Amino acid sequence: MRRGAGRMEHLFEPILFGHRLKVILFFLVVSIFFAFQMLKLKPDASFQNMIPASHSYIANYLKFENELRPLGNVVRIAVENTDGDIYDPAYLETLRKITDEVFYIPGVDRGNLKSLWTPNVMWYEVTEDGMTAGHIIPEGFGGSPDKLEQVKTNVVRSGRIGSLVANDHRSAIIMAPLLESDPQTGEKLDYGQLSERLETLIRKKYETGHIKIHITGFAKVVGDLIHGARAITLFFALTFVLACALLYAYSRCLRSTAITILCCSLAVIWQMGIVRLLGFGLNPYSILVPFLTFAIGVSHAVQNINTMASEVHNGRSKMEAAKATFRLLFIPGTVALLCDVVGFSTLLVIDIGVIRELGIGASVGVFVIILTKMFLLPVLMSYVGVSPACLRKQERKARSQHRAARALSRVTEPRIARAVAVLALVILGTAWHFSGDLKIGDLDPGAPELRSTSRYNQDNAFTVSHYSTSPDVFVVMVTTKSGECGSYPVAAAVERLQWEMENLHGVESSYSLFTGMKKMIAGSNGGNLKWAAISRDRYISNAAHKSLPSELYNNDCSMVPVMLFLSDHKADTLSRVVQATEQFAAEHNNDDMRFVLAGGNAGIEAATNIVIKQAEVQMLLLVYGIVALLVWWEFKSWRVTLAVMLPLYVTSVLCEAIMAQLGLGVKVATLPVIALGVGIGVDYGIYIYNRLEHFLDRGLTLRNAYFETLKTTGTAIAVTGVMLAMGVMTWVFSEIKFQSDMGLLLAFMFLWNMIGAIVMLPALVAILMPRQAPGCKMSEAASKADGGFHLSK
Repeated sequence: MRRGAGRMEHLFEPILFGHRLKVILFFLVVSIFFAFQMLKLKPDASFQNMIPASHSYIANYLKFENELRPLGNVVRIAVENTDGDIYDPAYLETLRKITDEVFYIPGVDRGNLKSLWTPNVMWYEVTEDGMTAGHIIPEGFGGSPDKLEQVKTNVVRSGRIGSLVANDHRSAIIMAPLLESDPQTGEKLDYGQLSERLETLIRKKYETGHIKIHITGFAKVVGDLIHGARAITLFFALTFVLACALLYAYSRCLRSTAITILCCSLAVIWQMGIVRLLGFGLNPYSILVPFLTFAIGVSHAVQNINTMASEVHNGRSKMEAAKATFRLLFIPGTVALLCDVVGFSTLLVIDIGVIRELGIGASVGVFVIILTKMFLLPVLMSYVGVSPACLRKQERKARSQHRAARALSRVTEPRIARAVAVLALVILGTAWHFSGDLKIGDLDPGAPELRSTSRYNQDNAFTVSHYSTSPDVFVVMVTTKSGECGSYPVAAAVERLQWEMENLHGVESSYSLFTGMKKMIAGSNGGNLKWAAISRDRYISNAAHKSLPSELYNNDCSMVPVMLFLSDHKADTLSRVVQATEQFAAEHNNDDMRFVLAGGNAGIEAATNIVIKQAEVQMLLLVYGIVALLVWWEFKSWRVTLAVMLPLYVTSVLCEAIMAQLGLGVKVATLPVIALGVGIGVDYGIYIYNRLEHFLDRGLTLRNAYFETLKTTGTAIAVTGVMLAMGVMTWVFSEIKFQSDMGLLLAFMFLWNMIGAIVMLPALVAILMPRQAPGCKMSEAASKADGGFHLSK
């Protein structure tokens, strides 16, 4: 067994306790500084920060971002007339006012704004005199019956029914593409502020008994997430109160409870201050990190209170008890917290900004806990000690029969240990079977990050049910030589792509430059449908080409976007589309023409799914590998490492099985859960085996050593698990569904990891290290402490 006099705690102890006032003053000054920085934190969320920016699909999209903006980050505002159709003077006037209002909202790409009132939305018609065109709402529109009839005719001629006008003609859409930065300030677009403006300037101002507003789009999802996250302070307050109550109920010591909560609160302040200095803000994902920081700090501090009370009960002074607590917990506590840091830091392999910020913020928070919990808390405890009520509880605990610990210690018996191992294998096999249904990406329509009853998902359901054009758009970019985007070889290949994709399950329709060109060519030839085809004659195709909106090709005619409108953005649908388009590209790419993926909101989500799928295995290998190395470094035994790590793996597979059965896919919101569960869950095993080894070194049998371990630290481990679970279970009440899902899954992992450490770990030690079982006889003092309980060999 490892132990030596030259360990780090013996280096830090004289420095720490020899300069207690200086230590407290240092923490006070630094805390004030970080509190000042924390107050400067602002909500922060951007489109590019929530997508895998370095993935090839995203790089391709960003290369043509200006051309594809109307197909990507777009807000759709559906204005519904609840008393009739859109051909009503009052309704059309309201639509005009809303269009003007949206036009002046900062961040809107005004040149690409589309509405029945904007000049870039036209109708086309073939007449005896040739092709004619005009604005849908004619100039000088006054609302007279003949003008309304003209508008109705223009809508039909425009071909916008199902896209800008609802199939039932009872609503119309305003499409507002967004810029990534505010053109007035140059700063990143504030989606929270944009969402508030949409609510106050559009919904609240214009929604009446006759008009109903439905707003959808990525920016609105993020805005609603930011709005919902503001209620997180209530959950933090609830977590704070629950932690105080549980700590006091466990310790019966008001002073140690107050000191512990103070140190954990300082850790939160430090974490948020450092995040501010690193240039990060608070997005809907990273706003959960202070919860984790506080919960982890409090749960680890339970060990300090438990050890401090035990040492004082054994007759040591406050100072000596604090020193003993520091010596006993510094190494195992630091290693456990370093494992937490590893669990968080492995999130950095996921190339998505919000996840990386979550990983960095959480790693910073846990590192700060090492300072406040390992250094500040023992110093403060050396001043305040523990209360007489705490000592009385410790006395009652010492006289207790410990029936639960006595029963649990039997898991170290060979027969029961093997039964536990078999049961664990059965659970693992069952979980492995059900986890096979786990999918990558979203499994629900609308915005799965929000609850199905949210206003956004109700608005999305309205849009999907009343409009033919799907809001889920997957864009394939066809690149050519400059000036060749309308050539016949390109047209023929694009038409073939559209035909193949339209026959693919999950693709509702498609549109490209050549879809419009065929209509224009037919229109130029008397409307005869036999001319609705791409011409090999370059003069004919050029004439048709130049009559179409510039959004269907880029400035130098070197790129044509092919838009595929999908039935949904579920993982299976995106996977089929990606596979089919990549196969088509591999077969048709050449030196003159290339099919490049992918743009549109569905293309971006497909790239996100691909990154998550690739990163999941890499992240799990890293978190298990590095945590296992830290455990081995602490205990210098591969058998102990295996005994500590196996329960974590069982819990991870169980978590995946639960996700599959609950219909939760592996995505940006849920992927971090597994890494967090492993990193934090290993703490239990480290604390348990640390104490178990201590008693084995004293010559106790394995069963007696584990009995003593449960007596001294078992309750603290249970309180730790409950504390962590309670800290995240408050998220379940969040109106943001992904926060609720994360809270539920993390609570499950924390509790199951605790059960695994208490039940599986000692059983695995008994199986993997059978030489420990015979042991030596208890010392007389240990026997008395055990109440005369012995394990026969």
